[in-house]
Amino acid sequence: MATEATTEDVDDPIVYFLDDQRYHGKSDRTIEAYERVLRGFEAFVSEEFSVESLPDATRRECMAWVHSLRGQYEPSTVATYASYLNRFYDYMNRIGMFEANPMALVMEEMSESIDSDPTRRDISIDEMRSFVDTITHPLERAIVLTLLKTGMRVGELCNLDLRDLTVDCDELELQWDARVELDHRPSSVFVSSDPARGTEINGDERTASNKRKRDTVIPVDDELRSVLVAWLAIRPDPISPARPLFVDTRNSWGERITPSDVRYVVEKHGREFGWYRTGGGTTENVTPHYFRHFFTTHLRDRTGDRGIVQYLRGDVASEVIDTYTHDWGDRVRTTYLEYIYSLSR
Repeated sequence: MATEATTEDVDDPIVYFLDDQRYHGKSDRTIEAYERVLRGFEAFVSEEFSVESLPDATRRECMAWVHSLRGQYEPSTVATYASYLNRFYDYMNRIGMFEANPMALVMEEMSESIDSDPTRRDISIDEMRSFVDTITHPLERAIVLTLLKTGMRVGELCNLDLRDLTVDCDELELQWDARVELDHRPSSVFVSSDPARGTEINGDERTASNKRKRDTVIPVDDELRSVLVAWLAIRPDPISPARPLFVDTRNSWGERITPSDVRYVVEKHGREFGWYRTGGGTTENVTPHYFRHFFTTHLRDRTGDRGIVQYLRGDVASEVIDTYTHDWGDRVRTTYLEYIYSLSR
């Protein structure tokens, strides 16, 4: 009969923990965050205290690590990183891999706390135009504009295939058959609720999940259309038979872009523009998730219609979304095209 592994059986407790979290359904982004923090702690106790194995770390070493974070990061970020380490030790202790959780008392004594509803940076549309104006690479510009003008999540953007788009691009020698869901819906993008990490969609195994409650059709205005056409004009031939809309133009030429690719693009331009710094936290740094917040805030303020914004975000209940789906060609499209902000100078 199979038994739970012991510490002696596991070469790397962090890998073991991350695999378990993946099995529990944690997202790639969460897994990456856990690994970054845990590896940082592992390196700290090894270099500062010569701790050779994570089960051997004590409360004092954990306290010293937390103290080392102060001054580098915002208090809420320190609290978040501490909570990651605490969850790691608590989980490994609960399944019998570790004998104790040295972070338990540290967490009780910490003065920092996680800000569950952070006040985000307030960026005007004109300021965002200035930011967008600095992005000239066709792929990077298309990624940023798509996020800003649709409010979709990073994973949803990565999962887009060419068939999920209808735009007039007669100037290009590029043809494709759009989804049936886009019939009679010109200049639109379809965001499915189906893709989940590890599943095969349209002949391609997905590395990111969509989190929509229902499928959504989002209008594409002239500004976004022109940016997408500029990208499609130089887009490499995709390796995947699914014909991803966005593919890498660097080290993984022609492969579907990943969430880490998107976050790298946004962080790179954010740093150059002074909108991102290491340790800045959610209240200061501009990230792909901030773009979703920007979309929600500005479109809701401009339209005064919370329901339409919820529909476009894909996070409303079935009975509400059915109403907007029925009226898509009239109310949603008309309202969106009338009020969506321009980000070009």
